[in-house]
This record gives sequence, structure tokens and C-alpha cells, in this order.
Amino acid sequence: MIRGLTDAARRDWLRLARTESVGPVTFDELIRRFGEPSLALAALPDLARRGGRAQAPRIPTEREALSELAAGEALGARLICACEPDFPQALAALDPPPPLLWARGRIELLDRPAVALVGARVASAAGQRFARGLAAELGAAGLVVVSGMARGIDGAAHQGALPTGTVAVLGGGVDDVYPPEHGGLYAQIADQGCVVAEHPPGRQAQARDFPRRNRIISGLSQAVVVVEAELRSGSLITARLAGEQGREVLAVPGSPLDPRARGANDLIRQGAAICEGVDDVLRALEGFRGFGEPASGYAPPPSATQSDPRLVEALARQLSPTPIGRDELVRATGASAGEVAAALIELALAGRAELMPGGLVASG
Repeated sequence: MIRGLTDAARRDWLRLARTESVGPVTFDELIRRFGEPSLALAALPDLARRGGRAQAPRIPTEREALSELAAGEALGARLICACEPDFPQALAALDPPPPLLWARGRIELLDRPAVALVGARVASAAGQRFARGLAAELGAAGLVVVSGMARGIDGAAHQGALPTGTVAVLGGGVDDVYPPEHGGLYAQIADQGCVVAEHPPGRQAQARDFPRRNRIISGLSQAVVVVEAELRSGSLITARLAGEQGREVLAVPGSPLDPRARGANDLIRQGAAICEGVDDVLRALEGFRGFGEPASGYAPPPSATQSDPRLVEALARQLSPTPIGRDELVRATGASAGEVAAALIELALAGRAELMPGGLVASG
């Protein structure tokens, strides 16, 4: 359900999103179950206790929420919650969407057709030249270029698309300029394009933040183009997420003698389309099926199910570090899907389960 939020509801939405042990999937489940963030916040201590946690997860205070809002506004940034009309349609269609975004700059770019260009940080001069040129041609074709403002391919892509529109997705807060030498590029993007981040202003990115950042890069885009990438590159994570989200995946082929080409070549081997120029991207977009309806309506269910403590412990015993589908847990326990969902929320809030996109669950 797309709706506006009162100031109080916006603060509660922010507090719930920043609560300990509440990731995007748990947030989505809580909003579906309780409808209003205030009701979910009130229920959290009991839910965590039922999941086996002795102390309630830490919930940010109203003062802390107001402080984050003030910090973002001081930067000229805007908080957009996932239920609001201005939240990007492409991200709203994810299952689940990120609960909120901080955005600085031309927010209207977030709803224009977009293509992500990603690749190696230690990129070749040829790779950077190709990315810069391709970004400029995509912009001339009316497409926004999305990337992560990292060294190498990301930076080149942003530079090529500055005159026509580019979006930088940061792993930390919306003011987390990294690498430091991209300070000038950041200022240009904030002025001419748009900078977005899921984390609070002032937050410096940590290694665990980049998969979520990559999910937003692919989620904002109709297609992801990998220019250069080694076999263990974060760009390949972005490509995998794009495939899972129903986006087009393209890769620029490279020399088998260059380790930076192995990841892109492997993507082509697995079925990614070859990208040798802008025409290949435009051809791939002809088959794009669109984002569809928002994945989460944020509408409250008829009632909130309470879990059976025996089911909570049975599910905890079934979990391991290897993700398993919820359907498997339903079959293994004999419980209904609603009962399993309710118990998993409690385990997640207790730090004993990790709820992941795609209906997967692992031990916490």
C-alpha cells in the first residue's frame, strides 16, 4: 500500500529499520504482520523473548531518530521510506525492498530507465575508457547510469554519464566519500546526479555493507553490464543479484590472459549477453519485462499469528549456516506457512536466524 507518513510514523519507520537484528526481510515481515511501525516496535521485546533472547534488541530512541533526520537534512539529503509514492518503483518491486533510502541530488533520476555499469577497482586503462564511452552513449540514449562510485570502472562510468544523469549508490551513509580521491566526483554527482545510501549519514562502509549496496545498484537498473571483473569480484555478486531480480545481465568479453577478464568471460559462459557497445545494451533492454507491481504492499494481515514455543525450537534445530527455503521448513515441521513465518520473525529478532531475500533462512 503506497501511502504518506506522518512525522511520528516516519520516525517510527526509521527506528524500526535501525533496530538491532532487523534486516530488510525481517522489517518487511513485521510491517506485513502489524501494519504500522509503532505497533511492530511495541511488540518487539516480546517477540524477541519468545525467540529465546534474554534481553530485547536495542531500539533507537526518538531522539536518535530525530538526530539522524537532522543530519540528513543538513546535507541536503532526503529520507524516502519504502511505502511512500516517491520511493523508486524499481526498488519497490524487490522482494523485499530496502525499508528506506537517503537520497541527495536529483531524486527524479531514480525513476528513470537505468543501466548499471560495474567492474574492477584496479581496472585497465582500456576498460575505463570503454566504461566511460559506454556510459556517455547510454546517457545519450536517455538512460541513467548507476554504479557504486568505487575506483576503476565505477568512477569511469559516473564520469561518462555526468552530463546526462548518473546515480551513485554508497555502501555507507549518503556522505561517505570513498575513495577519498573521488571527493570531486562525489560533489559533481550530488550536484548533477543523485547519491543514495541505505545507511545513516556519517556511517562509514564496512565489508558486510557491500552486498546490500550491490542489491540496490542492480535493483535500480533494468540491466547490469560488467566491464572487467576477476572471478571473486563483488561485481559478480551484483550480476547474480540482477539475475535473481529479473534484470538483464551483460558482460564485456576480454583477453583470457588478463585476470580482470575472467569474471566477465565466465558470466558470458553462463549465459550473460555479450556487450561490445551501446547497441548490445539497447537490444537486451528490448526484452526487459518491467518491474511489475511492488513486491510488498505493506498492508496488515487480518491477524497477527503467535508462534508455538515448541515450533520455535524445532525450527532453530533445522537451521544451519547453509541457507534453506521456507517451504522446506514448512515440510520438515508440518506447520503452516503462517506459523513458520511467525516463528522465524521471533528467531530473527533473537539473533538465532537470518532471514534472506528469496525466502531463504540461515542460522543467525
